[in-house]
Amino acid sequence: MIMKKFFELVELRTKVASMIPFFIGTVYAVFRFHEFQLYSFGLMFLSLLSFDMATTAINNYFDYHKAVKKKGYGYEVHNAIVKYNMKPSRVLALIIGLLLLAIGAGIMLVIQSGLLVLLLGGLSFAVGILYSFGPIPISRMPLGEIFSGLFMGFVIIFVSTFIHASDGLASLTLLNGVVSLQIQLMEVLLVFFISIPAILCIANIMLANNICDVEDDVENKRYTLPHYIGKSNALLLFRFMYYASYLDLIVLYFLGVNPFILLLVLCTVIPVHNNIGRFAAHPTKQHTFGLAVKNFVLSNVARIAALGIAVLMTI
Repeated sequence: MIMKKFFELVELRTKVASMIPFFIGTVYAVFRFHEFQLYSFGLMFLSLLSFDMATTAINNYFDYHKAVKKKGYGYEVHNAIVKYNMKPSRVLALIIGLLLLAIGAGIMLVIQSGLLVLLLGGLSFAVGILYSFGPIPISRMPLGEIFSGLFMGFVIIFVSTFIHASDGLASLTLLNGVVSLQIQLMEVLLVFFISIPAILCIANIMLANNICDVEDDVENKRYTLPHYIGKSNALLLFRFMYYASYLDLIVLYFLGVNPFILLLVLCTVIPVHNNIGRFAAHPTKQHTFGLAVKNFVLSNVARIAALGIAVLMTI
């Protein structure tokens, strides 16, 4: 029962949003650079998972404290603190423990992989904390989709590639008080382009969440993107971003970046299209929000599998 409460507090099922980009970057590093560093892989896995769980717990903690509307699914069922009558002091202690674990593993990863990991990791930590904390948290503004998409979709993929490929992507050095940053521009751009499907699908998880909660969010003084552009336009954007992610796969194939086998990912467009229709017809947190997570898993796990097969074919 204790573990069930913990898993619901940190919303363990949603950790695919950070773990899948992590594995995409890892498989891409093996495919592109023929490198795999097991120690660095383990450290980043531990740091990333701990921090992702901590930020979700922080979000639930502040939603609990700042809630104006205290009736309904979003507060009474979705928030584990309310659902299980958790003591806020214990939740706070758990958050601190997860953050310390994430920071500890992160420091060891910096020692192993270099200062660039410190820079990107520190920036990601700051955004993760500011997402739920501060006078105006990112989650209460129309910027959540951009920040979650870029940091979880691109930065995680970049760092998880970098810890294996290192100088094949970039290097940051400090010598005699002089900081030097060297970037393999084409390789970094390629990492960004292969990250686009993850960026868009993760942004859509956030967008789906905000579409479902738009009325309750306004009551709780959270003014997210659907509030500003309207629910119908938000649903159009939701649909467009999925199709754009598939277009990216096709373009990268014709540019010679993606191997032919990655086009098999296009087979997932049918169930993804069906899920888009089901969500658009009845967007609710309780019944259809999970379809956005399903779409992300479908298309991106298929990419990991196809790229993994491409790696095996080159051995």
